Amino acid sequence: MRLSRTALPHLAREVARPGHDPAALRTGIVHLGVGVFHRAHLASYTDAVLARDPRWGILGASLRHADVRDALAPQDCLYALALRDGTERAPRVIGAHTGLVVAPEDPAALVARMAAPEVAIVSLTVTEKGYCRAAGGDLDMAHPDIAADLATPERPRSVPGFLAAALAARRRADISPFTVLSCDNLPHNGAALRRVVSQFATLTDPDLAAWIAEAVVFPSTMVDRIVPATTSSDCAGVAASLGAEDAWPVIAEPFTQWVLEEGFPLGRPAWEEAGATLVSDVRPWEEMKLRLLNGSHSAIAYLGQLAGWETVAEAIAEPALASTVAALMAEVVPSLSMPAGVDVAGYARAVLARFANPALRHRTAQIAADGSQKLPQRLLAPARMLLASGCVPKRIALALAAFIRLCQGRADDGSAIALSDPEAAALRRRASRAGTSVERVRAVLWLPALDAADLARDERFVAAVAGALEALALGGVRAVLAAA
Repeated sequence: MRLSRTALPHLAREVARPGHDPAALRTGIVHLGVGVFHRAHLASYTDAVLARDPRWGILGASLRHADVRDALAPQDCLYALALRDGTERAPRVIGAHTGLVVAPEDPAALVARMAAPEVAIVSLTVTEKGYCRAAGGDLDMAHPDIAADLATPERPRSVPGFLAAALAARRRADISPFTVLSCDNLPHNGAALRRVVSQFATLTDPDLAAWIAEAVVFPSTMVDRIVPATTSSDCAGVAASLGAEDAWPVIAEPFTQWVLEEGFPLGRPAWEEAGATLVSDVRPWEEMKLRLLNGSHSAIAYLGQLAGWETVAEAIAEPALASTVAALMAEVVPSLSMPAGVDVAGYARAVLARFANPALRHRTAQIAADGSQKLPQRLLAPARMLLASGCVPKRIALALAAFIRLCQGRADDGSAIALSDPEAAALRRRASRAGTSVERVRAVLWLPALDAADLARDERFVAAVAGALEALALGGVRAVLAAA
């Protein structure tokens, strides 16, 4: 039996079903990027409150591939969310989606759906590289998708292109603009998205850009949940628990957090009833999460890839690495400025416990991908602040050194490591250049995507990273951690 609306009554008794009728939903949200994180996070929060108000169903749009649509459309867009922490838990069926579309198949149709009057929110999880930003945060005019969208704005390919086209259609039809809601791990993600969309609109229609500046709201958010890629064994395990086949279930940790700024002129689901926190300024929370959890995650991934630790749980089970990660978080804490009453030390302890979850096979290779897009906010931003205060961040330097060594393409045992990064060729060339370690470190930091020219000029930081790079080359990860 395949999971579907007709299969719901026949699932295993302990399976949690939607508290609403998925067939009765209306589309109030269009979401760009329907990967596993969206389906474990925003879709889960929304699904929990749809019984109260079915107007907030989600139309999911894949911006590149048809795989999610092809897997879930035969299931009436239903899928299972399975939480893993080593205890026995029944999966929950999520029924928040009213449909799934593939943007490249009919870009104009997606623009029309986004421009529909009943759509109040367009949300997105497209990762850092989906914003088409150049170093410094401006729109990347050299990005092929941006160039294509400027030439044919009626058939967009990029996120800025789709948002500008849909907002333009609403303006022409005298329809109030939707709220644009970023759910990506990016500092000030609402402001970052506003910047590129406004710059794109300025190039195509200055009057539209002025309207966006006056009328469109881009609230920032902080999202937090560890969601590894789904494996074939995950599918088999979920099918056994469901009593039905699910072509693409989602596996996640039990912990979830969502902090978002108010700013929804056309309304929103009652997400706070599902545990979301509404605030006036999300920046302290996003910095805590990016620097403590995501920064540590990246450090584990780079060191783990070099040492041959396949998963985060496997890596953090090594006492020397766990100690180093704890020290990294302690090193970063002074760069934070949290509201009174926030237990930062408790958050850091919880992060370590979450990393140790043996039921999540969160692969270090998955986390290590796209380092050029992640490093600036996760590790380089706190390094900059700590250096300004007179502290040389040695653990951040070690994490960056591990990233540079990873870019050289060889693990400690000599095996090849594939580098998944939009700047892969440039990183490999700079990390492997002839010369001293100091010269290699500076070459990587000068990469425009990292926006770290100031750090490349800081002799204290460069020396710390170069020293760690030499130690990793000489003795490998295990020896460096043992000596830390």
